[in-house]
Amino acid sequence: MRYLTKLVGTGLILATVTACGSQGTMATNPAPGGDSSAASGSISTSPSAVPKPPGNPPGVSRFDFPPGSTPVPASQVDATALPSGFPNQVKTDNGGTILNLRAQEGGCGHALGEATEQTAQKVVVDLSETKAQTGQMCTMDLRYPVLSVALAAPLGERTVVLKHSPPR
Repeated sequence: MRYLTKLVGTGLILATVTACGSQGTMATNPAPGGDSSAASGSISTSPSAVPKPPGNPPGVSRFDFPPGSTPVPASQVDATALPSGFPNQVKTDNGGTILNLRAQEGGCGHALGEATEQTAQKVVVDLSETKAQTGQMCTMDLRYPVLSVALAAPLGERTVVLKHSPPR
């Protein structure tokens, strides 16, 4: 009986570890969208014009900025709409057409990032998180992954405006 209890306990631990370890990560690519030509000075964001953000190369964690990323000066980042304590690190890659941003996620959620507006003066990036499934047990931790967001044109001197939306 004693050995049966140990065997069942070990089986439960292995099942739990296997279930937790098989959770995939959600892609954080922006959704392909139509044109955003609302205001003069807008930049087209047709699917063919927006490059796909590269994933981290093998061996680079999703919590690290890709090698060769260039920091965006703090004076060029407007993070006033983010909650207190939310990360606001921004770097560029691929000649300025990719923004790499530090985001925040927790528990069963996964961070999302999307360029919602691109004009000649600014790029607005909406940071959000996926909702946890109902009835699912989740850990109470915070993680700070790096997300890649594709731009229709190089960032240049434009301001990066970071905002936060509720979980989707």
